[in-house]
Amino acid sequence: MEKRLPIYCPSCNSFLDVEAMSCHHCHTKVVGDYKLPPIMLLPEEDQKFMLDFVKASGSIKLMAEQMSLSYPTVRNILDSVIEKIKNLEN
Repeated sequence: MEKRLPIYCPSCNSFLDVEAMSCHHCHTKVVGDYKLPPIMLLPEEDQKFMLDFVKASGSIKLMAEQMSLSYPTVRNILDSVIEKIKNLEN
């Protein structure tokens, strides 16, 4: 099973921040208090949609074909993800 980056605190369900990163090649460690980018705070399903959308060159028509959904349905999904991102930035 693939490990996934946790984004929510298991105690209070608040967003987690990144505190440390390390290089497995040279063993350098970077420690500080860093916020995750808004896209990483989206649910995994929305992150996958955004990645697929970029790979489709932002074509809703192509996304609709790939997802076997109607154009308006994919547009609604995109609008929903956009709204989630806007809410995360506030």
